[in-house]
Amino acid sequence: MKIGVIASATGGAAFVGIPQKNSVALLPKTIGDTAVEYIVFDDASDSTQSVTLAKKLLTENKIDALIGPSGSPNAMGVLQVMAEAQTPMLAPVGTSAVVLPMDDKKRWVYKTHPNDDVISDILVTAMAKRGVKTIGFMGRNDPYGENWYKTFAPMAQKAGIQITAYERYNRQDTSVTGQVLKLIAAKPDAILVAGVAADAALPHIQLVDAGFKNAIYHTHGSASGAFIQIGGKQVEGALVAGPLLLIPEQISDSVPTKKVALEYVTSYERMYNARPPIFGAGIWDAGLLLQHAIPEAIKKGKPGTQEFRTALRDAIEGTKDLAMSQGVGTMTAQNHSGFDHRGQIMLTIKDGKWLLVKD
Repeated sequence: MKIGVIASATGGAAFVGIPQKNSVALLPKTIGDTAVEYIVFDDASDSTQSVTLAKKLLTENKIDALIGPSGSPNAMGVLQVMAEAQTPMLAPVGTSAVVLPMDDKKRWVYKTHPNDDVISDILVTAMAKRGVKTIGFMGRNDPYGENWYKTFAPMAQKAGIQITAYERYNRQDTSVTGQVLKLIAAKPDAILVAGVAADAALPHIQLVDAGFKNAIYHTHGSASGAFIQIGGKQVEGALVAGPLLLIPEQISDSVPTKKVALEYVTSYERMYNARPPIFGAGIWDAGLLLQHAIPEAIKKGKPGTQEFRTALRDAIEGTKDLAMSQGVGTMTAQNHSGFDHRGQIMLTIKDGKWLLVKD
């Protein structure tokens, strides 16, 4: 069986793509009695390259499944190609737009990070518990930030939390002073930043520098070492919804995803002498989904045939209660992410390290 992988190992999204490419080396070379070959390409963070490479993998390499691409815009661009080829795609991206709303194209796609509503529910619950009544929103001006606002706004409203200001920023921005001043002028109880890794640190830093004293929340996109590395002392106390794999040692053994998360963390550390950023977890969990689905699909067709690819799509959709590094997954025809809340926690930063928020 041939599995294509497209990772942004160079270019602007390399901080996501490098740990994803690294994680491919941890995936099994044999699943059941089936030998698995992983064919890895770098799209250089270019959406056009993603499409070109996907077509190459389909026509020249005859892949049975694709893991990737790394970035949300890149994955959105490849949807049509994979649907036309009727070949499953496991997308390790942030935006839920790759699988929602479900349609004929997206039925071939599975998202290997939790959907935004799962993370948003954790954040809204934490905000309500702390008495937040008004909030400012600062999101990336891309599918990730846009879908986050679309998801978070109605959930916040339902919980009695009013959004008093909505600002956007671009990943390449070096200053967000104008947006920060507007957010602070709205006098919210707290602010939510919907960014990814290092770029999410910029709004936080400038909010602190401008004198904002209230809580600053972040989506799981900020749950990475790069966020702490860039933000330094100014991001101390940030409240981040993220996966327990960042701090598995602080989690109870009774949590069903702990064992799987620890296996990924220790395997990655053993090979690379570093903790894996959460972005790599999307590759690890894609591997777990395939390990679950391939033995079922092989009963209906041989790798390299359309019968097998269709059966593989169906088998992934039939996933029930599968423990993965980011949660327990149950797929349905309408839910191609499938993660529940188990595996996701509230984190904060103290002395430059991630710490579990217990209340």
